Amino acid sequence: MRHGKSGYPDGVSDHERPLAERGRREAALAGDWFRRDGIEVDAVICSTATRTRQTLERTGVTAPTTFVEDVYGGMPEHILEAVRAHAPADAQTVLVVGHEPGMPMTARALDPGAEIGHFPTSAYAVLSVQVPWDRIGGADDAASFQGLFIPR
Repeated sequence: MRHGKSGYPDGVSDHERPLAERGRREAALAGDWFRRDGIEVDAVICSTATRTRQTLERTGVTAPTTFVEDVYGGMPEHILEAVRAHAPADAQTVLVVGHEPGMPMTARALDPGAEIGHFPTSAYAVLSVQVPWDRIGGADDAASFQGLFIPR
């Protein structure tokens, strides 16, 4: 999931930027969609940035969460390493909350044939992974893109 639309208050560093009202509203809607579609999140890996933390909070997802600095500004290899290192082996569904371009690039890396166009704020991609979390993104990974959802 990409974080919700952020604000740009004067004097606030990029890492500390908060969600804008639209971002708060759309992140909450994403959480509603998770519940509507039966997506039960077992674990969360989240960037340390303020806007990702606020996005997670607004979704209403209460699964155990690990905050990982490398997801902030991370490229696919960093994000996948965070999943390999922090996703519990018994988790069925792991939510990763991050940024652009890392989140869409990671989805494309997991399924290179996926038709993923624009990946706006609060959007989330659903992928089915056929290997244990500690092997995600490896040569034997058989991830398949299930869809991109844009809560509006």
